[in-house]
Amino acid sequence: MKLSALTKQYIELKQSMGSRFRSESVILKAFSKAMGDIDITKAEPEEVLNYISGTGPVTLFWHRKHETLRGFYHFAIGRGYATYSPLPRTLPRPSRFFTPYIYSSEELHRLLEAAKQFGTSRTKLQSPTIHILILLLYGAGLRISEALSLKPQDINLSDSLLTIRESKFYKTRLVPIGIQLTNALAAYMEDRSRNGYPNHKISTFFITRSGEPVKRSAAERAFCCIRKVANVFRNDGARYQPRLHDLRHAFAVHRLVTWYRQGADVQRLLPLLSTYLGHIHIAATQRYLTMTPELLQEASARFENYARPKEVTHDR
Repeated sequence: MKLSALTKQYIELKQSMGSRFRSESVILKAFSKAMGDIDITKAEPEEVLNYISGTGPVTLFWHRKHETLRGFYHFAIGRGYATYSPLPRTLPRPSRFFTPYIYSSEELHRLLEAAKQFGTSRTKLQSPTIHILILLLYGAGLRISEALSLKPQDINLSDSLLTIRESKFYKTRLVPIGIQLTNALAAYMEDRSRNGYPNHKISTFFITRSGEPVKRSAAERAFCCIRKVANVFRNDGARYQPRLHDLRHAFAVHRLVTWYRQGADVQRLLPLLSTYLGHIHIAATQRYLTMTPELLQEASARFENYARPKEVTHDR
């Protein structure tokens, strides 16, 4: 059977079972394209390894591709389309784990100022849109996909509440927001209506100049331009420059730092933060505890305060 036909069949099966299978389908389609229009039995181990390895260093994506293809070949062998898997059996370790970039307050200010000046009269994505998107991602800690999927009816300004529908783990949650972010969203909606795009005429909250939903790729390209204008770069040797998604990480870390400085019980509050962020397991939230020197310093100071023996006073 042709590799392209079988990958299509496998993707359709997975999605029919309720799995989104989005990133996996991209990997499988790229794999099929890289191998060419061949029978599944003709995929050679060396060619498969070349696809998985790509041109850069070994990262977690190497393992993501391997895992996806392992499931595909398990499917193919189980149905008699292949007799063995050409995947490599020895798995390398990633050269280093990816570390999100945590923006400082001053960098966030520069990004927002640069966003106000973004684009020209012909730019598809307008400056007010990318500006409020940055505010929302940082102010509410949303995933990019969650923000771009928001519909007008999902934003309750009177109660300062967002409804995030069927997020990464197929769950819907309510996200309270602060008064400043609420006012910024209200101003954006009013500005959009003045430009001929009232809520009843649009399908998503974030729209382009032509009224179409904003795509993630367009938002990320715009943010890259804004980041350069704001002079926000990382110099720690990491493979990637600061990303739009890192605003979510910055939100979580800054919240933890604030709690430590306020003397709050961070371990007790972590489950609340986990729910707010839409994490299924608290372990995903606990990873934020080791992200920045500032956070570690606050945690260490708290520990020293608890560990230091209390002075004993004697009544005379």
